[in-house]
Amino acid sequence: MMRNRTLNTIIFLCLILVSCESKISSNEEVYNAIVANSVDRDFEDIKKDGVLRALVVYSSTSYFLYRGQPMGFEYELLKQLANHLDLKLEIVVSKNLDNEFEVLNRGDVDLIAHGMTITKQRKWEVDFTEYLYLTRQVLVQRKPDNYRQLSYKSLQKQVINDPIELIGKTVSVRRNSAYYERLVSLSNELGGDINVDILDSSLSTGEIIDKVVNGDIEYTIADENLAKINASYSPILKIDVPISLSQRIAWVTRKKSKKFRAEVDKWILSKRNKKDFNIFYNKYFKNKRSFRRRTKSEYYSLTNNQISKYDDLIKTQAKKLDWDWRLLASQIYQESRFDPTASSWAGAEGLMQVMPSTAEALNIKDPSNPEQSLRGGTKYLQQLYGQFSHIPDKLNRIKFTMASYNCGLGHVQDAQRLAEMNNLDPMQWEDSVEDMLLALRYPKNYNKPVVKHGYVRGSEPVNYIAQIFERYNHYKQFID
Repeated sequence: MMRNRTLNTIIFLCLILVSCESKISSNEEVYNAIVANSVDRDFEDIKKDGVLRALVVYSSTSYFLYRGQPMGFEYELLKQLANHLDLKLEIVVSKNLDNEFEVLNRGDVDLIAHGMTITKQRKWEVDFTEYLYLTRQVLVQRKPDNYRQLSYKSLQKQVINDPIELIGKTVSVRRNSAYYERLVSLSNELGGDINVDILDSSLSTGEIIDKVVNGDIEYTIADENLAKINASYSPILKIDVPISLSQRIAWVTRKKSKKFRAEVDKWILSKRNKKDFNIFYNKYFKNKRSFRRRTKSEYYSLTNNQISKYDDLIKTQAKKLDWDWRLLASQIYQESRFDPTASSWAGAEGLMQVMPSTAEALNIKDPSNPEQSLRGGTKYLQQLYGQFSHIPDKLNRIKFTMASYNCGLGHVQDAQRLAEMNNLDPMQWEDSVEDMLLALRYPKNYNKPVVKHGYVRGSEPVNYIAQIFERYNHYKQFID
């Protein structure tokens, strides 16, 4: 009898092993097919395009807009990485956190740049960079409404204090998150079922944590650093129950992009323990006062659909130009950072940084008055815009107008004439007139007969336009 029982046990275990091997083999075939069908694109192709396309999450730590300025841990690191690789940074905001590997493998982006936990299952499909930091997963739950009146002992009785207490409970997470993987493993380890509620794939971890705060869901899982910074604003959260050991958090590249990953790895290793990296990390994950100030602000894009307190005035004036108001807002930020009391060394004042002589001509009696400054500055832009009515392409026409606002109409017209003389298109900004403005720094160019207004420090209007349009692209990501 004992011999038969032993034999049956051996047969049962063999069947399990065969089943597991078959499953592993099947998974391997599926993932090999995914990798084989991914785009064949590596560092040489990225350098040829000159653009670093990075997929980020719109969240309170990764990438957001605050007081008119794009910010975020990943965003600031990506700017440094793009500069290091001599590439233009193009940010793509993830709309679906469950299909990011698909977006990466088909070549829409070259890097997933938000903190992802390195797991064996994920490594079938993608490669991970060197880790950025270490953290662990914790349970995020809500304390009772009257938790301040409860004794420590009474509070502990009403909340979960050990992962084993999750058996039979429902935890809400995204399906393709590392948190889901961990819950499946945890259920197996505990020998009991944890019910998993699958959430919308567009929700960031911060937004899911907010659902716990609001009582929409009971429990979720989050990386400890994210849980801590969110709990600093919402003390009703209890986040001290660990669900995992320490885990590595990294960015993600395609398996076929080995040279690109090597470049990113080298850069991460050179930065990871340096002062500026730690400053960025502390700024977004540890500075509780700054986090609370942002989340309470009206001009925080995760809270309100606003850029500045002058949005309504800007919208009214932008209609007169027939421009996207967000583009005009970006120019105003460039001029004054939305500070109506700003003044420059040259005497320009107000939101639109209008010079005294121009202010007088435009009937601006008080440059620090936002309405007067915006009205006058827009009128001046209208006048300049009219000077370029012969330019058929609206985008080029706007760039010529803004450049003239920055350095003067005469210098821009000089650059147009110089472009024509050099067989370039005088009605094209990029790779033409902007290059000629840069050329007007040198005597051999500004002394030519076609140049009427002499020397100009051309890097100023060129950078002015580039920065306005870069910021405008961010505004379009966040603001309707």
